[in-house]
Amino acid sequence: MLEPEHGLIRQVEHAHIRCWGCVLSCLLLACLYVGSLYVWRSSLPRDHPSVIKRRCVSVVLVSALSPAVVKAWTHWADIRVSESVWELMGVRLEGLVPAATLPLLLTVVFYLGPLVHSAMDNPEGFMGDLQSATSVESWRLCVGDAVWLRNQVVAPVTEELVFRGAMLPMLVPCAGPTAAVFIAPLFFGVAHLHHIVEQRRLHQDSMSIILLVAGIQFLYTTVFGSYTAFIFMRTGHIVGPIMCHSFCNSLGLPDIKSAFHHPQRPALLFSYLMGPLLFLALLFPLTDPFFYGAVPICSLAATPLSACY
Repeated sequence: MLEPEHGLIRQVEHAHIRCWGCVLSCLLLACLYVGSLYVWRSSLPRDHPSVIKRRCVSVVLVSALSPAVVKAWTHWADIRVSESVWELMGVRLEGLVPAATLPLLLTVVFYLGPLVHSAMDNPEGFMGDLQSATSVESWRLCVGDAVWLRNQVVAPVTEELVFRGAMLPMLVPCAGPTAAVFIAPLFFGVAHLHHIVEQRRLHQDSMSIILLVAGIQFLYTTVFGSYTAFIFMRTGHIVGPIMCHSFCNSLGLPDIKSAFHHPQRPALLFSYLMGPLLFLALLFPLTDPFFYGAVPICSLAATPLSACY
């Protein structure tokens, strides 16, 4: 009579150990990512081209290491699935085109207000931005800009690969798909708190202002991380979160406050309201796994919930 009970206790203990291993592995990746930024000692600001280039090299190396961390964790935790590590991390061909376009379209819909705002304030500049998207010369200038490369390419690719692609496959077996969507972004949010150290070192603001800004940044990076984690869980692709991340980096936070003082306030506020409403209405339809095929990461869940299906 005691043997089944003893076996159950051992299973529970093993599950607890595996979950702690998962959390420590995620912390390791987060620390490696942030720590790699400070391997290069410099008194220069973070936007200096030489600082950007060195830090880009560091985070690319950490990102390249992340599949090995996931692979080692699956062996240690005795996770057995038919999918490869790359597939679990969202690097796959099936459903690639819709995965690269539909989540981005969803994000553009959310930014309807800021886009209308920009078009109203500077119609020529807005049209110029649209035309530059098809200009070879414009892309050449962007690629030659270290800040643009960091914000639009390196940061979205490496952060999504590490904080979504690597962490979610480790969190799902322990926490389940839905909980993992909200847990993984906490590591992402905490990782951005390193800016406190940098701003303090450069004496840019008082400590109270630095902490306030850091708190706001933690809030919106965590919320954004939940969104891209949801996209990853629903599509099984890393390309969607990368595209959304890059787009949001280019536009920043919506400036709703200025809309209240705009000459065309009613129309502008209507667009700011319609953006989130349309976003919520399209959130599940545009991320339906029907467009993307079987989602590899969901095979890790004991009981897949709404985040997967």
